[in-house]
Amino acid sequence: MLESVASRQAALGAHFPQWPSRSLDGMLAWAAEAFANNDFVVTDKQVYSYAEMNLWVSKVAAGLQRSGVKSGDHVAVVMANYAEFVAVKFAISRVGAIAVPLNFLNRSNELAYLLAQSDANYLVTMDGFRGLNYLHMLDQIMPGWQQQGGGDTFPKLRQVIVFATGEVEPDNSAIDFASLELCGAHDDEKSHPEQGRQNAHAIADIIYTSGTTGGPTGRMLSHDMVLRAAYGSAYARAFGPSRRIQFSLPMYHVYGYVEGLLAVMYVGGAIVPQLKFDPLETLRAVTQHRVNDLLLIPTMTSAILEARKTLHTDFPSLNAMLSSGGKAPASLWPAINQAFGKLEITTGYGMTEATASTTVTRPEDPLDRLLTTNGRLRDVGIAADPTQNGLLVAYRVVDTATEQEVAPGELGELRIKGLGVTQGYYNKPEATAAAFDDQGWMKTGDLGSIDTDRYLRLLGRTKESYRCGGEQVLPFEIEALLMDQPRVIEAFVVPVPDQKMGEAGVGFVVVSGAVNLPSLKVICAEQLARFKVPKHLLLIDAADVPRTATGRPQKFLLVERAMVALGLSAE
Repeated sequence: MLESVASRQAALGAHFPQWPSRSLDGMLAWAAEAFANNDFVVTDKQVYSYAEMNLWVSKVAAGLQRSGVKSGDHVAVVMANYAEFVAVKFAISRVGAIAVPLNFLNRSNELAYLLAQSDANYLVTMDGFRGLNYLHMLDQIMPGWQQQGGGDTFPKLRQVIVFATGEVEPDNSAIDFASLELCGAHDDEKSHPEQGRQNAHAIADIIYTSGTTGGPTGRMLSHDMVLRAAYGSAYARAFGPSRRIQFSLPMYHVYGYVEGLLAVMYVGGAIVPQLKFDPLETLRAVTQHRVNDLLLIPTMTSAILEARKTLHTDFPSLNAMLSSGGKAPASLWPAINQAFGKLEITTGYGMTEATASTTVTRPEDPLDRLLTTNGRLRDVGIAADPTQNGLLVAYRVVDTATEQEVAPGELGELRIKGLGVTQGYYNKPEATAAAFDDQGWMKTGDLGSIDTDRYLRLLGRTKESYRCGGEQVLPFEIEALLMDQPRVIEAFVVPVPDQKMGEAGVGFVVVSGAVNLPSLKVICAEQLARFKVPKHLLLIDAADVPRTATGRPQKFLLVERAMVALGLSAE
């Protein structure tokens, strides 16, 4: 039986009476002393304790250092959720370099852009993963990379280090991760980089996201930012000792990285990372590795629920779930509790610019809060910005026409400020300047409202709204109605050009079973103003919905898909 939320938060607060300003490397060094023999990274093949991971990191850091990596260098990392990702990530911090974790689904042209834009000095990459051959990509964008790094194409890129996954034929001429480790292991421990000496307020990560409305930009996050957010996650969700969190969400993104990897460190907990999402494998691992907590997005949560129906076992270790990154059908949470017993279900809202989740429902919140809000402005205990009323990230809601703050409960653009907010976008000063208003509040581009109890309702993106016949349409209204219908799992509404109305709505629906699209359109016509009724409804498979790493739909890509489907543009 779990202790109360209040008692768990009090216990966590007692261990940290004041904020310990540390670098990522310093955090690992501290945890390796405090929780030396506790499991930290758990895979089917091997379990690494905090002490073992700390030693491994020292060896990898020494290898990086001998390869020429210096303090301030940018080290790009293309790696899935292997234990090696954790070792590399902390090793980059230990030598004082900056990590640039990249989406491993990028293709060669995307990788080329990111390496150039981030000023990458080193690249640590897998050789292959899930059908992608990164060595061939490198051959395309920088021939001769094995001997000369980026060459003339990427003059700042000095070296490529390859991690062998076993999925492609190895390139024996490349510098491989195993030799890097071996090099560091042969060094005298006295020559290893010192632990915990890095500046906590220096940039730790440049994290790229393609976002929901456009191309990739690199968010600059400091060591102190990500660790405050991680502690805030542990505090708000009331982590008890040795919490074990499983996720397939990639650690190159803040969701898996902050809410998973870093958050467990404050209680000596463990992560159980998966290389890819498979609902049956998730449930198997919950049992095998005694998992307490799952990090999911709503589509994953629905898949977990379906997989549960095929199994006749209980999951006594599982007591919590964070499912964020999109709207869930109203029926999902009661069904989850019925299938798994009553869990501490948490939903939330966040963005990379604000270092992961900034609002969460509380573990003790009633079901209604999960169904009607995106959580409460997150209490983070000692990690709070002392200038922002106990919050790491403070919010205000602004009428963009007047730039005035609106009353509680009224709709406007969400703006954020505090120690958890990025300094800006790397190498994009104009974009950085445009992102902040005259008072230093960052414009999120999200539409929402905040009530008197500080609960937020996310209603869409400012750039997602459109005008049909001169009337403004907010897609969230239509999407909510569609998702209330039987067998509709998800719905996404986007605009396309229309000769008569200027713009018209196209609704994409993900369904389970047979659904009559004309009937759905009739329901919309009965319950919505005429200008809000989508002109077209299209079926789409969940796997075909373009998403960010945290499951948010990339609606600009759905617009392109709609244009092609309706014959409004050529492929």
